[in-house]
Amino acid sequence: MRKTYDYLFKILLVGDGDVGKTQILFRFSEDAYNALFVSTIGIDFKIRSIELDGKIVKLQIWDTAGQERFQTISTSYYRGAMGIMLIYDICNAKSFDNIAGYHEHMKQHACPGFEIMLLGNNCHMEDKRQVNKDTGERFAAQHKMSFMEVSADANINIQEAFFTLARLILNKKEVSIGSDDCGHEDGSDECVQEDGSEEYRPGNACVVQ
Repeated sequence: MRKTYDYLFKILLVGDGDVGKTQILFRFSEDAYNALFVSTIGIDFKIRSIELDGKIVKLQIWDTAGQERFQTISTSYYRGAMGIMLIYDICNAKSFDNIAGYHEHMKQHACPGFEIMLLGNNCHMEDKRQVNKDTGERFAAQHKMSFMEVSADANINIQEAFFTLARLILNKKEVSIGSDDCGHEDGSDECVQEDGSEEYRPGNACVVQ
């Protein structure tokens, strides 16, 4: 049976535990919020299809554990990732301080050419803010990544963040399909399938032929 989408993009949510990655994932994928979500153990993912420029894009969004002891699990899932959301909690300065380490780690393990978006979660909690918006904007500009403040709790900018990242990936992939961005000798790129397994496809995105 012919697949019902044009592209399959793998997106990772990366950041410390308790910054709200799971809440962001569920707010986008199911329009649901639960403040009592426990920290992710290892890896989990959700799928949602969206339409961009007349194309159906299936987003496979991976929620990675922030705990250091699961770092090797997270590392393996950088393979094939086309977009990464670096997430911190604006009410937790330490979670922002740790962003630089995650960024360095992903540069070492992710495929070249991936898109990054920096997200400051819980922007509705101004009275508890520890990280100024300008600080996040400066970090993003310095490292040439997109930036947005969001709130999974108040449902602020969640849809906009995912659509923006997906559009950045789509624009880049439509230009680079057929190129060998990941350096495989056969000109192919590791690509995730709907069940989370990996396969090889030409170019730098999963494209339905």
